[in-house]
Amino acid sequence: MVLAASQQGKDDVAGALALGELCQCYWQPLYAYVRWQGFDVQEAQDMTQEFFARLLSNNTLAEVDRGKGKFRSFLLASLKHFLSNERDRARTIKRGGRQTFVPLDAMSTETRYRVEPADNLSPDKAFERQWALTMLDQVLTRLRVEFAAADKEALFEALKPFLTGDGKADSQAEVGERCGMSEGAVKVTVHRLRRRYRELLREEIAQTVASPEEIDEEMRHLFAAFR
Repeated sequence: MVLAASQQGKDDVAGALALGELCQCYWQPLYAYVRWQGFDVQEAQDMTQEFFARLLSNNTLAEVDRGKGKFRSFLLASLKHFLSNERDRARTIKRGGRQTFVPLDAMSTETRYRVEPADNLSPDKAFERQWALTMLDQVLTRLRVEFAAADKEALFEALKPFLTGDGKADSQAEVGERCGMSEGAVKVTVHRLRRRYRELLREEIAQTVASPEEIDEEMRHLFAAFR
């Protein structure tokens, strides 16, 4: 995805789509970092959007080397450099020209930022936690799409609490009664769902590290972000 985005040309549809997906994936953790740096909502939205615009206009993504660390580390270092240059002269987003627009749910982003626990999270820790949440959300979205393709989206919504640890989740027997399944069938389906969840999570992480050997380490790092 990074390679496709870095090769984006004027008429490169695939590159534009890749860049858009990158922005969607990393908007939340980068926005959280900016907010934790003391910028208000509007400033943080402008700064994050401008940061992505700079990545495109300066072709910074072309400098990414898979063999030199994790992509999120590259992004965070780039953001820190950007903010150090912009801190004293916050800019509003300039519209028009050849700007590439990416639809971003700013209100949802701020809502997620506000529900973060009011502890002593550092900006770097906030970034790591939001990155982890974003990765897990992407996996849930992929699972939902798979179930929807099999016309079983309602079943997925009923079983999702067994993945997310929702304390208000119905028992497996109650889910079975509601979905027309035996409790045993629900247990088997939940087991398969959890296995598929782990598979997809490993696939997502594999796209962000330089080698397969780093996947397990990154998995541990992801879950450590919630401690």
